[in-house]
Amino acid sequence: MEKVFGKPESLSDRPFTYCPGCAHSLVHRLTAEAIDDLGVMPRCIGVASVGCSVFSDLYFNFDFIQAAHGRAPAVATGIKRVKPDCVLFTHQGDGDLASIGTAELIHSANRGEKITIIFVNNAIYGMTGGQMAPTTLIGMKTTTSPLGRQAEVQGYPLRVCELIRELKGVAYLERTAVNNPQNVLKTKRALKKAFQAQLDGLGFSLVEVVSQCPTGWGMLPADSLEWLEKEMGAYFPLGVFKDAKAEEPQEVA
Repeated sequence: MEKVFGKPESLSDRPFTYCPGCAHSLVHRLTAEAIDDLGVMPRCIGVASVGCSVFSDLYFNFDFIQAAHGRAPAVATGIKRVKPDCVLFTHQGDGDLASIGTAELIHSANRGEKITIIFVNNAIYGMTGGQMAPTTLIGMKTTTSPLGRQAEVQGYPLRVCELIRELKGVAYLERTAVNNPQNVLKTKRALKKAFQAQLDGLGFSLVEVVSQCPTGWGMLPADSLEWLEKEMGAYFPLGVFKDAKAEEPQEVA
């Protein structure tokens, strides 16, 4: 019998230990599928962030390095410059990338480092108890904003794609989601495009995946999917923010 579906080669046999309904495991699988489709697993090196994805190295069949909190893009830059032929990516959450890691993010993007950032945005600090994150929505209640986030007190939620799209070093930038099958497929395509931008030497690439956190949000998994589409989707619009390859001048016939 012909096998038509199975575990990606790039994923290890270790079971995921994320909370029920968490999107990190799904994003891992999509990343592995994209790597397999491109045939680059022997060249891959991953950098794990601090947060729910701290154990990312357990789930892939290639080398991983653990970075200090927020420093994954800096670590990735060093590896890529020493080993320019490797396919380098980071897997980071919003508490890591959009808070303590903003300097590393912005300057690696501005320099056009040939690395790929996979940014999982679930609007909360999931690992450490559900505190307010830089991407927490206005009015959203967390353990450190029990009355809901207030713009005049905590500021506004940070939109990462909008923040870095004008930087000249950015080659590919897309925001996706994984709350339904259609968006799951779009996320995989975005990951492949981001990796391809790196393979083509075009510069920095980032895919932001708007994701659910049922545990941190205090919701059932099914309810979290509906809330993501209604609330998160309204503030974090999905789409391609920059594609250097598509913007290249076309030859006149």
